[in-house]
Formats: sequence, structure tokens, C-alpha cells
Amino acid sequence: MVSGAPRHHDGLMDLPVMPPIAPMLSKAVKAIPDVGHVEPKWDGFRTIVFRDGDEIELGSRNEKPMTRYFPELVDALRANLPERCVVDGEIILVRDGRLDFDALQQRIHPAASRVKLLAEQTPVSFVAFDLLALGDDDLMPRPFGERRALLVEALAEASDPVFVTPATADLAEAQDWFTRFEGAGLDGVVAKPLDGAYLPDKRTMFKVKHERTADCVVAGFRWHKTGGIVGSLLLGLYDDDGRLHHVGVAASFPMARRASLVAELEPYVENDLSRHPWGEWADPEAHAGSRLPGAVSRWSAGKNLSFVPLRPELVVEVGYSQMEGDRIRHTAQFKRWRPDRDAASCTYAQLESPDGLDLSQILPVG
Repeated sequence: MVSGAPRHHDGLMDLPVMPPIAPMLSKAVKAIPDVGHVEPKWDGFRTIVFRDGDEIELGSRNEKPMTRYFPELVDALRANLPERCVVDGEIILVRDGRLDFDALQQRIHPAASRVKLLAEQTPVSFVAFDLLALGDDDLMPRPFGERRALLVEALAEASDPVFVTPATADLAEAQDWFTRFEGAGLDGVVAKPLDGAYLPDKRTMFKVKHERTADCVVAGFRWHKTGGIVGSLLLGLYDDDGRLHHVGVAASFPMARRASLVAELEPYVENDLSRHPWGEWADPEAHAGSRLPGAVSRWSAGKNLSFVPLRPELVVEVGYSQMEGDRIRHTAQFKRWRPDRDAASCTYAQLESPDGLDLSQILPVG
């Protein structure tokens, strides 16, 4: 369902735009296009909020409701949104003045008692950036510029933890945001044509993300779910004490390349785990103070986290957009092997660290 005449959802809601809705998406570009509107790119959970009186549903990127995980946000949305509306935005978690995606992921928990505790300990915020319905009006066919103006007006009295995203039409300011806001945990900007309708699941917006490279040690790999070919390369970086930490994976390969990688990696297979820097990966206590592959979380439940250990001799150059703490955020992109690089020289020191920025300089967070 997308829009049209009012319909009831589970016998409760009666809105001109009803859940579920696949959010409108963006395509990656190298430079910020001059389309009249640029916003910060928030690093959180994309969410479409449906409100009809006291009834609120939080729809996710995969169109499944997330309402039960964020009770404190549901209360805040009741207090800050119009009585009947549909709002597109992002759930974010702010800690120590910057976005904390790791802590946000922990909010998705099956136990109601844990959900309640986390809502108190790590409350979230909501950043609105589009208005799809207001009252009885379906706004999706209208130009984005008109929807944005209505959003700003509708949420004029909203307060922490509900915000309207900042925006600019000035390319110079947008470029400054792209550079400066990374210090608060944001990963780029999004440009939106002002004349565009809201098109679910269509890539009609433009995102510009930071692009960086790092030379990492390949210390293992996981088999592909189909078997017999490489699924992902396990990447490592050394700290100042000479300890190799698992920092992420490179996993985007064509199927033929996955097959050829098996032969390339075979000479480096280490059968004696006692000689491997991640040999204790299966011991939960070994993960304390060190980042090893195989740590179990609710995101990895049911997955086979075992891997084929490799002697830490191969070096690969990968592309990535940002770090999340001491690991690479998102899957890294394989660039090339670096036979000229000594594995021991692949340390955290090579990584670029953006200047710190408190998020309160972007949003009036409490």
C-alpha cells in the first residue's frame, strides 16, 4: 500500500497514507548536486512515522514495524507531531555529543524488560525530513519543496527529542557541512530535488558520502552461504601494542571472483589456531579488551560465525566511508592487493580522524 483513500490498518488507523510504505531512497554521487536543497545524512534507523490520534506506528526500511522497541519515542511523538500525519525521518541515538550507531543497534531486543531498561538508559531522538500526509491530505504527489515547507510549519513547536533536519540551498554551506559534521558522527549529505514527488523505493535523491581507503591485514575469510567460494575477507589492523584487531569485512565480489579467491588464499591457510592472532575467537572471555571475529549479538544470532584462519601476511587496500569506534562502519570495498606493503605496518595510525564536533551544534539536543 502506498496512498489513496483512507483505509483502516489493524482496525485502528485511518490515514490517507497507510503502512507499510517503502521509503524513498538515494543514489550515490561523487559531488553535491545543485538541486536547491541539501540536508545532513543522519546515521540511524530510517523510519516512517504514522500517527492517527493516540495510535502510532514506526515503519522501518524493510517495512516492518519497530514501534515496540522505542516506547520513549512513541510518547515523544504523541507530544510533538500533528494529530494525524505521516512523517519520514531517522531515529538516532546521541551519546557524548555524537551519533552512536552501535548503541542504537542494541535497542532492538526481544525482551520487554530489556527494551524498557534501554529506553531509560539510552533514549533515542527522531529527526524528521519529509511529510507524506497531514490530516486528510495525501502529500506524496506534491513537490518536495511544498512538503518541506509544510513539515517545517507542522513541527514548528516540536522540541527535543523530535526535530526537523537542518537544510540549506547554499552549496558552499553544504560542502562545509559535509566536512565538518562528520566530527559528530554524520556520514555525508543528501541532496533532494525540490520538484520531486515522493516515490517509495525509488532512488530519486542523491547522497554524497565520505570515501577513504585503508591498507588492512587479511587474517581470515568466511565461506559464502552457497558453499565452496569466498563469502567475505576478514580485515585486521594492529594497535600500538602489536595486537591485531578485527575491524570489518570486505564482501562485495562477483561470483567468479569469489571462486578465484579460494585458490589465492589457500597457500595462507593457518591450520594451527594457537599460532593465529585470533585463535581464541570462540572463547567469549577473549573478546574483552580486544576485537575478534565471531562475537555473538542479536544481529548475528543463528549465523555461522566460524572462519578460515589465514596467516596474517596478506595486505589489501579497501575503501570505506567512516569508522564506528575502532571498526569500519559498513562493508568495506575491495580495491587491490598490496604485495608491497608489510602487514605489520597496517596500523590504526593510517586512519584519518575528523575533528570532533558536538552534535548540539547541529541539533538542539539536550
